[in-house]
Amino acid sequence: MRRRWWRWALLIVVILAVFVPSQIWLKQRITKYKSSYKTPLAPTIMVPGSSASQNRFDTLITQLRKETKRPHSVLKIKVAESGAVSYTGNIRRGDNHPFIVIAFENNRDGYANINKQAKWLNLAFKDLVKTYHFNHFSMLGHSNGGLILSLFTEKYLAQTKHVKPDRLMTIATPYNMESDSTTKQTAILRELIKGRSKLPKKLTVYSVAGTENYSSDGTVPANSVNQGKYVFQNQVAHYTQITVTGDDTTHSDLPQNKQIVLLIRQYLLKEVLPTKDRVPTTKQTRSKESDETDLP
Repeated sequence: MRRRWWRWALLIVVILAVFVPSQIWLKQRITKYKSSYKTPLAPTIMVPGSSASQNRFDTLITQLRKETKRPHSVLKIKVAESGAVSYTGNIRRGDNHPFIVIAFENNRDGYANINKQAKWLNLAFKDLVKTYHFNHFSMLGHSNGGLILSLFTEKYLAQTKHVKPDRLMTIATPYNMESDSTTKQTAILRELIKGRSKLPKKLTVYSVAGTENYSSDGTVPANSVNQGKYVFQNQVAHYTQITVTGDDTTHSDLPQNKQIVLLIRQYLLKEVLPTKDRVPTTKQTRSKESDETDLP
């Protein structure tokens, strides 16, 4: 009887010796697979600025649909103050690069409210990932929409495991709010700088400014947009500042500015444009340092 007991004990030990390491190996392989595999679906999430609705990017999307070879479908989301998420439109079957616009019932300006909107964005984002099962995406934010996306990326994105952003483009985003100062930092800029170590290290960021007179787009000071370098530079894989001048460079016109539409196509949507339409990418492809480009 005692010999049988030892035989059974030895058998159990052998099984455990084989089973436990194999389970650990399998778990490691699954984790590695999840972190390296990219889903075919890779949406572009767009967030408008304060006082703007989910229709803010309609003109831009119409232009992109005309100029791009891909007939992007559009899904619009509105997040209520209660956190309830409502959908309009749909993602067409087979469209791996749809546009998803996320707006807020409470779309008012202000530091405290922008923080709330970043939290509401996280609710919508979690719902999107649960519904559509993508694990990488790009982001576009106009004005305070860029602040919302930046706060979301620092504070909340890590809550959704195995989902990583590829690129972020902000347009006329006032990182230092309405301040024109290059030395004094507002509360939101200080918060973004404090949390910048949580930014994804493989993220590529483009900060686009528009100027009527090289100092402002009529609403946001150029110096405020440029303060984004203190948030992203040497924290993400690549950070590039681009300034657009000339026609249609007022704050509200920028999302549909022809030069910016080309920038979105080239950098955010990764289209191969004709040589005459491309913006040089000398430094940003090789360095974490800021690359500054002026477009007439």
